[in-house]
Amino acid sequence: MSETFPISSGPAALLDPDPCPPGPRIAPPAAPHRVRSRIGVDLAGGFYPVPHRYRLYLSASCPLSLRVSITLDLLGLRDTVATTLVGPPDDTPEAFAALRGAYEATWHRYGGPVDAPALCDGWTGRVVSNHTPDILRDLAGQLSNHGGPGRPRLRPAPRATDIDALRELLDEDITHAARQAGTAHEAQCRDVSLERLLTALGRLDRRLAVAPYALGDELTAADVDLWVALVQLDTEHRLHLDADAAQRVSRHEQLRAYVRRLHDHPAFHTTIPEALQDDVS
Repeated sequence: MSETFPISSGPAALLDPDPCPPGPRIAPPAAPHRVRSRIGVDLAGGFYPVPHRYRLYLSASCPLSLRVSITLDLLGLRDTVATTLVGPPDDTPEAFAALRGAYEATWHRYGGPVDAPALCDGWTGRVVSNHTPDILRDLAGQLSNHGGPGRPRLRPAPRATDIDALRELLDEDITHAARQAGTAHEAQCRDVSLERLLTALGRLDRRLAVAPYALGDELTAADVDLWVALVQLDTEHRLHLDADAAQRVSRHEQLRAYVRRLHDHPAFHTTIPEALQDDVS
């Protein structure tokens, strides 16, 4: 989920779907102010893949921002893509005002929410995209050196479909199912969601028993997605489960070892401030 800050001053609002819909779950409607331009896809629009042109606005408490931050480190893009930490207006007034200005430059008479993560163009002052999957694709495909010395190829063309499929599974069967299992009002909904979560965790645990990474022998964008989803599960969603459910979730030894192993990598950090430290601008 992205983090959304209101235009007027006030607390941040997290946009989550209803954890227990009354009927069959359907996809929520698209956000009314989604910006989905791309870097290098429509060059006529001016978004060329130029170093030092773009700035990312990230939120400290947003799992999607964490995915973007880890990706920046893995690709070695900290020096070529500027990063700004943004929060509620009272906490980060300058950053919030700058991001709000980018939305206003993009959308005439903009009065909607200020979403992060957001990729902004320093030349025009506009938002390029606030759609995280597109941002991640452009970081890996347009702004990186495509697996230079010591850098992984996060989105190799032969695995692109598998990476997207795993991301969908994580969003639906891990993150959403865990949220339902812990907060749904109806017991049946919680039970079904828990079984869905445990089934997905079991599949992933078995996969990691035979390969070091999510899709095989090489680290890819799928590992960024999986690692962040597992950290969010452990630090946020598991806290809302009852004791028995939380214990069942914790029994997957391969997943636990995977999280610990990747956390030893300098790019994998559990918070945005931990990653940015004094480099935040």
